[in-house]
Amino acid sequence: MADGPVTQEEVLLEGFLALDTPEGLRAELIDGEIIVTGVPDGEHERHISVIIEQVFTKAVIDMDFSGNKGLKVPRAAWSVPDHVIPDGTLVVSEQRIFRGAAPWMPCEGVSMVVEVTSSKPDRDREAKRHCYANGGIPLYLLVDREKGSVTLFSDPAKADYREAIRVPFGKSIDLPAPFSFSLETADFL
Repeated sequence: MADGPVTQEEVLLEGFLALDTPEGLRAELIDGEIIVTGVPDGEHERHISVIIEQVFTKAVIDMDFSGNKGLKVPRAAWSVPDHVIPDGTLVVSEQRIFRGAAPWMPCEGVSMVVEVTSSKPDRDREAKRHCYANGGIPLYLLVDREKGSVTLFSDPAKADYREAIRVPFGKSIDLPAPFSFSLETADFL
């Protein structure tokens, strides 16, 4: 924390980092709000499994995956970063980014994050999308179960992505380098 008076934002961050979240729950700090979410349902996890299986078998380069990696995302309007936990975080294996990483690591080196919508889909569609763009994460893959679609956001600029490609479940979506393959979504139907 900085020298001088403690800001409300710093108090919020300190309280957030001191949380002892019960097993099976995860806490995030997004837009100045502490958000606690429960265990995802089986369909949610199946969608993640479908994506990761394809990444591991089709990507042109070896990738590492984490389903619980905390990311610190800087924010221009705040003195403290957002703290988000994507459903999936993918990094190039040879960069060894996860090795020795703190529970909350910076976004540098993250190739893609994945979210599958749950009980509060607008958080994944808006707030988390802006977080990931702020963090400069090149690719954000959103599986929107309510809309029956997959959207790949790319080309982050400040608080949003400049490009988005959306396909309905059942269609494939091309993942650019470092993945360089077409993600099949028929198993989402």
